[in-house]
Amino acid sequence: MSEEKKAKKNSEKIAVILIRGLVGVNKKIKDTIYLLKLRKKHTCVIINNTDSNIGMIKKIKDYVTYGYVSAKILKELVSKKGRKDSNGKLKPFFELPPPIGGFEKKGIKKSFKQGGALGNRGLEINILIKKMLR
Repeated sequence: MSEEKKAKKNSEKIAVILIRGLVGVNKKIKDTIYLLKLRKKHTCVIINNTDSNIGMIKKIKDYVTYGYVSAKILKELVSKKGRKDSNGKLKPFFELPPPIGGFEKKGIKKSFKQGGALGNRGLEINILIKKMLR
């Protein structure tokens, strides 16, 4: 079994990062993005690996990048960028700066498989989050 298939089986959490802006976006897609609490560019949310969440991600795949987040990166993300609300609970999203060194060579309008920044990254989402944590 490949490393990515093992990660899919063992991973309970998926990191979703909004890459593109929301100007001129279809209302149904914009509503789905808002349901995931992605309000601004470079915002990251950690969601559970469920069928309904996967369906929402597939609907907005042209605006976000996503993948299976490791426990180590998740812990680092919470410690560096986690914020608490007035009740002391952790907010469900993380505002990140753009990655050091920029996104992939072909830009933010092509899929990750074509050399761009959008879509499924699998385990390589951990590398992007590490570049975005300062």
